[in-house]
Amino acid sequence: MSEPGTQDQPDEATVDLLVKQVVEGLSPAEQRALDSWGSPARLSQENFERAAAALTLAAPIDAQLPAGLRARLEQRAAEYVTSMSSQAQPQPPVEERRRGAGTSRWGWLAAAACLVLAVLGWVRSPRNEAPPVAEVAPPTVTAPPPTLRPAPTLQEQFARLAAKPDTIKVTMAATKDPAAAGVSGIVVWDPVTQQGFLRLVGLASNDPTVHQYQLWVFDAERDKRYPVDGGVFDVPANASEVLIPINAKLMVHKPAAFAVTIEKPGGVVVSARDHVVALGAAS
Repeated sequence: MSEPGTQDQPDEATVDLLVKQVVEGLSPAEQRALDSWGSPARLSQENFERAAAALTLAAPIDAQLPAGLRARLEQRAAEYVTSMSSQAQPQPPVEERRRGAGTSRWGWLAAAACLVLAVLGWVRSPRNEAPPVAEVAPPTVTAPPPTLRPAPTLQEQFARLAAKPDTIKVTMAATKDPAAAGVSGIVVWDPVTQQGFLRLVGLASNDPTVHQYQLWVFDAERDKRYPVDGGVFDVPANASEVLIPINAKLMVHKPAAFAVTIEKPGGVVVSARDHVVALGAAS
């Protein structure tokens, strides 16, 4: 608990008011309490303000306190004490010396108090710096894999080709050859894209090492003795129906008929037409 101040020296509460007055200002009630102390308070206030002004001129309040600046402030404080001591010459009367010594002592305390406050202000004051910004890597966006549509089946290709208005459709029928019994089918042919399909039902399965089936396309603009080779194919065992893509080896200008023959493995260049198992003429 602080003791009341003497007539010449302020108590701790008054010192607190003097420091607060210099640093942040007083409320009306606090100012009245300080004014009640009289002229010693005004003298002490001048010392506090002088010390604060010296510290303010020494460096910005919001700066860090370097070691060199700390040394300069301590030197100024020492010079301040020396100047206060020199002001005591010549020696005044004893009562005045006592008052002057108190004033000098409180002047040094004021300078020291303001020095401490200034140091605290330097250390604790917020810096006018932009807040740190966290460097966050942008999220990796993985594009979904493209949706791959499955390749259309032969049945789907056949249906699309058959649905085109310019597609040529030829009905295939069995011949008198014994191997042709129960055979029927259809050919769809697109003269623009030169693509087509042969669908046959009831054709007997074959052994590819013994013989194969071969498709022929008769072109009205070519010699009928040399139809266009449409490719060889097989009929698997127990297959009631086969769907064969037509692989024309030459350009077909005007299809007139389609035929299926039995040939040796790998097919032939020119067929003898000894075994024709299916035949259809274009209308």
